[in-house]
Amino acid sequence: MAEEITYADFERVDIRVGTIIEASLFPEARKPAFKLLIDFGPDIGIKKSSAQITVHYTTENLIGRQVLGVVNFPPRQIGPFRSEVLTLGFEDENGAIVLAAVEQPVPNGRKMM
Repeated sequence: MAEEITYADFERVDIRVGTIIEASLFPEARKPAFKLLIDFGPDIGIKKSSAQITVHYTTENLIGRQVLGVVNFPPRQIGPFRSEVLTLGFEDENGAIVLAAVEQPVPNGRKMM
């Protein structure tokens, strides 16, 4: 378990829901990954993310899926791609990533409470 934090610490991490509107292979990445375009609604807009989620997902089954992302980390350069959002997920028993998602549809851009 990580070090204990306060609720104020948690509030500083801006986790929002967004819908994947585009997904493509990212062949230049060191590990298999996709490049994602995620719509976080009118206030945040469309953001780019690189995600190593190729074991459980295809480009086709990602489109339209709502995901959670940290939108207030600084952008990160991954090879020729600038990732603007950290898409959240959990490792399965083999270390492959399973996306964190909402159970019911919610408006894009809603903040995790």
